[in-house]
Amino acid sequence: MEPREAAAEGGSLPGAAAPDAARAAAALDAPLEIAGVRLFEVAVPLVEPFRISGGTLDVRRSLIVEVTSASGAVGYGESAPFEAPFYSEETLQTCAACIAAHLIPLLAARSFASLEAAAGALEGVRGNRMARAGVETALWDLVSAQHGVPLRHLVGVLMERLGVLEEFRGPAAVVESGAALGIPADGQVATLAARARDAVGRGHRRVKIKVMPGWDVEPVRAVRAAVGPEIPIWADANGAYARDRDAAALAALDREHLAMLEQPLPPDDAVGTIRLSQELVTPVCLDESLTGEGAAQLFLECDGPVLWNVKVQRVGGLWESARIYRRAMDAGVALWAGSMPETGVGMHAVLSLAAFPGFIYPSDAAPSASWYEPGSDLIEWRMDGRALMAVSDTPGLANLGVRERLAQVGRVLA
Repeated sequence: MEPREAAAEGGSLPGAAAPDAARAAAALDAPLEIAGVRLFEVAVPLVEPFRISGGTLDVRRSLIVEVTSASGAVGYGESAPFEAPFYSEETLQTCAACIAAHLIPLLAARSFASLEAAAGALEGVRGNRMARAGVETALWDLVSAQHGVPLRHLVGVLMERLGVLEEFRGPAAVVESGAALGIPADGQVATLAARARDAVGRGHRRVKIKVMPGWDVEPVRAVRAAVGPEIPIWADANGAYARDRDAAALAALDREHLAMLEQPLPPDDAVGTIRLSQELVTPVCLDESLTGEGAAQLFLECDGPVLWNVKVQRVGGLWESARIYRRAMDAGVALWAGSMPETGVGMHAVLSLAAFPGFIYPSDAAPSASWYEPGSDLIEWRMDGRALMAVSDTPGLANLGVRERLAQVGRVLA
């Protein structure tokens, strides 16, 4: 991996210098007076359909949360479920209902002693993690904007307070991006191979492909032939396999020298996932099964997988992501940061988390051009020729033009 301290060509964003620890800590501890909360829906057209084992996206419909303080500062966060419940139980409709009926009333026209107190109020709503992530990350962005402190440095203060060792706390200025390729709409391995070859040509140094029963070994081999033996490949099943029913297919994948096999079994099959990780040579990586710190501790105590994909959306926000990070660093677990994918609003939180040194594999954070039609994303993220993306140090997404974009393309729901 190239040094992440290098600047990301074409991806730099204007912003403040890194604040000192005392200023960031003061921002985290400052009282929050919430004047109002609004919920928007956006629809961002994809460059091409994105297909995984459970479903296909043509347009990225997502939810944007806007939180305004009594002082006039504004913060933005994203809740990014899918429209159908093929990734998790949450959908666009359930998240919108939860945010409007339960989460907004917990915050609107209320005062809190600190960001922790405000985020803690949201945890009174059980489950509904993607809904909570949208509101919680908006609160983080609000604090960033109100106090002029970049998001990654606020998260760094939290890491310190949680007891994360110093060597795992300093966030980098750039994040390495890895290519994530869906199943082609035409179902042709040649199409997938061409996309993998193109991704490596653009600088990506790992390729992740989606697999499912009947679409696995042949696509893996085609991608390997296209990118050569040096590029790491891993396969993401999104829980599509059953341990007994698909034993032969899983064994065949195990012989393909993959860097990892991500979420092969359904998310609620913890026992099967643990046993499979002990049976395969290929490392098993947790995705949908890793719902929070409690799940992380369960897998650790049961000698489960020690490769984890941490998604801000899936676990309910940055606070829970940091708790999982602490568990991982204490246990020697290898991490990488996943994406749903989000629009540019949610991607800010992904990048700010992925910047920490415990995330040793290329993340799913990707430039806007990888997913969305030119000029359509709420924030245009870029990548240089070495697949590095700059982590914005601009305090507050309002300063990156989100308010203006929402006025153009957002539909107010609440």
